[in-house]
Amino acid sequence: MPETPTAGQPEEAAAARLLCDVQALTGQLPQSAGVLWKLAESGRQIDANLVRLPAGEHIGTHAEPELDVLVLVVTGDGVMDTPKGALPLTEGGLLWLPHGSTRSITAGPNGLAYVTVHRRRPGMQIRRR
Repeated sequence: MPETPTAGQPEEAAAARLLCDVQALTGQLPQSAGVLWKLAESGRQIDANLVRLPAGEHIGTHAEPELDVLVLVVTGDGVMDTPKGALPLTEGGLLWLPHGSTRSITAGPNGLAYVTVHRRRPGMQIRRR
């Protein structure tokens, strides 16, 4: 939900800005694993993450039932296993994962770093029974 300005304060104008340098982030910590960066700006409509997997690391089979996801391979290589076969993951590769699609990811011998982007999930809401 977008933030509303406090009374008497002007609303901040929307402006493009550089968020990070993904090549620099992945180059600094070659053995690190997990999320190296995530989009956290208030009022955003999308979520994005920079994920790093060391050589041979594996993310088990999973699916995103409600959201399409874009995956951009930044560095390294690996394989994405899908029900229709293995997809090679190489630097610069851009993949579209339609909602409901099943996949697993295994990093290659050089590790793997990739950016994911998808529509922002709504926040948790408390509802009456």
